[in-house]
Amino acid sequence: MPLFPRDILDRLPEARWPRLWLSLLCLALWLPGLASLPPGDRDESRFAQASRQMVESGDYVRIRFGEEERNKKPVGIHWAQAASVRAVETLGLGHRGEIWPYRLPSLLGALLAVLATYHWGRALVGRRAAFLGAALLASCTVLVVETHIAKTDAALLATVAAAMGLLGRAYLAPGTFTARQAAGFWAVLGVSILLKGPIGPMVALLAGLTLAVADRAAGWLRALRPLWGVPLMLGMAAPWLVAIGIATEGRFFAEAVGGDMLSKVGSGEEAHWGPPGYYLATFALAAFPAAFLVLRALPAAWRDRMSPGTRFLLAWAAPTWLLFEAVATKLPHYTLPAFPALMLLAAAWAMDPLRRPAPRWLSGLGLGLFWLVAAALGVAAALLPWLADRRVDPVALLVLPAALLLAGGVTAMLRRGGPGRAALLGAILAVPVYGLILGGVLPRLEAPWIGPRLAARLAEAAPTGDVQGGFGVVGYHEPSMVFATGTGTALLRDGAAGAAFLGAEPGRTVAIGDRDQAGFRAAAMRAGLNLREIGLVEGYNYTRGRRLTLRLFQAVP
Repeated sequence: MPLFPRDILDRLPEARWPRLWLSLLCLALWLPGLASLPPGDRDESRFAQASRQMVESGDYVRIRFGEEERNKKPVGIHWAQAASVRAVETLGLGHRGEIWPYRLPSLLGALLAVLATYHWGRALVGRRAAFLGAALLASCTVLVVETHIAKTDAALLATVAAAMGLLGRAYLAPGTFTARQAAGFWAVLGVSILLKGPIGPMVALLAGLTLAVADRAAGWLRALRPLWGVPLMLGMAAPWLVAIGIATEGRFFAEAVGGDMLSKVGSGEEAHWGPPGYYLATFALAAFPAAFLVLRALPAAWRDRMSPGTRFLLAWAAPTWLLFEAVATKLPHYTLPAFPALMLLAAAWAMDPLRRPAPRWLSGLGLGLFWLVAAALGVAAALLPWLADRRVDPVALLVLPAALLLAGGVTAMLRRGGPGRAALLGAILAVPVYGLILGGVLPRLEAPWIGPRLAARLAEAAPTGDVQGGFGVVGYHEPSMVFATGTGTALLRDGAAGAAFLGAEPGRTVAIGDRDQAGFRAAAMRAGLNLREIGLVEGYNYTRGRRLTLRLFQAVP
């Protein structure tokens, strides 16, 4: 009996409620680990903590992490996260100290991106191919990961997919493109500016310029009504931009543009440098399990470039991809705005009954990389608990069989059922792989999640009255620790500062890293403090690449 009946894979793209089936697939792929995976370093916890401080302070203009201004990204995602937290607390489902409410905008953004890919993809590649392309997008590793991170990129993808869908409609049928659709296009781009500055408009602009040059005609752009559309786009972002400029006396623009955006273009910010070709080299992992199909489809897409739908998708994906390859700072999710177009191109080829086979070397390369990534995920999941906690995790041992089942099922379906069925089967069989990793393996680790364990140790002491005053830390200043232990956590410079903090008021607690123990004890002795150790937390700081031990102290009479 086949692993998955071919007739089900054939009927699913033509199901009566395609959006419902896509939504169910998305939830099955993304929900595991959403609540159980602890907050990560560094971007997620920085975003979540800044949003938490908005809720706590009621200041929805300035973005702060502790006492420090965070003038890097616009405010849109913080508003979305703050609204999510308020809704969760109002309904009594959780509280602002949990990370999952801050991840809900990422999950919702990814879901909207998948549904937008299907909705507007129908006009570009047809209904069946649009369904497959949306399912492939939902299962891509990079998007699955982004739904579990409380930051901007999944929400940004929703605006890009919607805006580019409307742009594609204007390109294919400018005569029927309404003013209402044009207003939607510019409004969505306005939202994207509030999420991540110029990225969304840049994708649309590059596609429009590419099509104008390739077609030697740009009359269709008039259907977008840019004379009032551009002011609408800018007007949506302008009130906050004016407010933040006044509130920070211009520092936001100096730091966001000069310090953040331009530094990423010219140099590898925060050690995230990569050579040109980085995204091509990592595509098999970022787009797993769909990458093999994209590689097979690209030659056919280039041959079919005179077809309006294919031409638009190529103009969407290619210049955006090349631009990010040229930028010095590289992270796997940067090319995500091009993924809907790539998945639709792959699906269009797979669903074409007259498709020409891909070159044998390219098919072999794609399938070989597919098996390599599947095996690597399984092996890495099995090794991770041992490397982190020196233990064998039975749940982690299940990932390799699940990944090999995925790879074997897709390969078998390729041979007897065709690429479309195989790709859809891959998206479905990815559910247990991601579920085991994100819902089983990673949350059960101990060493990497230092902040939550430190907060738990403090909470254990609180019922006895041991922890009454403030809390400070020396030697571990990662954002996840601040989010876990609270906004009032004091980040102290060295052991002497830790001793001074402890002696300043009664009831205070400090956590001292192993490298600062000697200096702390010497300073405490000089100050005449009687130290009591109330616990320790051992772990692995993965952002620094080293193990550490934090000891918790109080001063007693």
